Amino acid sequence: MGVMPDSEPGPGLRERKKIRTRETLRREALRLIAEQGFAATTIEQIAAASEVSPSTFFRYFPNKSALLVPDQLMDPIIDVFLQAPAELSPIAAYRYAVEQVFGQFSDPEWAEEAGRQALMYTLPEAAGPLYRQYIFTIGRITEALAVRLSRPADDPELRIAAGAMTGVMMQALHGTPMQPEMIYRALDFLDAGLPLI
Repeated sequence: MGVMPDSEPGPGLRERKKIRTRETLRREALRLIAEQGFAATTIEQIAAASEVSPSTFFRYFPNKSALLVPDQLMDPIIDVFLQAPAELSPIAAYRYAVEQVFGQFSDPEWAEEAGRQALMYTLPEAAGPLYRQYIFTIGRITEALAVRLSRPADDPELRIAAGAMTGVMMQALHGTPMQPEMIYRALDFLDAGLPLI
């Protein structure tokens, strides 16, 4: 699963192999965790199921908890965001990108993502990696806003907007089953200026 801009060449063979290895590690980890629980699943087991060494595992993930963080979605969303129709507001363009990327999920991919998300929000061990991912996401959205709006990347207003967009996504996802409509509704609410009255 992934969205690549039509105007950009796809990743090379080496990059595709890295993406496949990363996805295999994540998929096998989630399968093992579903079978035997998070605590009982070891990095050695995940590596063996993925047919790589434990040292290879650590080239892709700093620890077991990091497997739960959906970092694989950020690049496709940013790619589509930068190509979204120019007449859309920045928040509407981000919603458009999220909808386009999520629209490519198959039913089994949705089931896998929903399971990963449910596990991520119930494990204290995932809190640190998840927080780092949120900070990373704010940075990526800030950079994309700078490109889309032709503004300096260090403009604090861009980071504030990126933080608001990320916060809306966090609230729409936290502790609830993953529902795209809730995410779209939350972004629409933000784009409307958070009208509480």
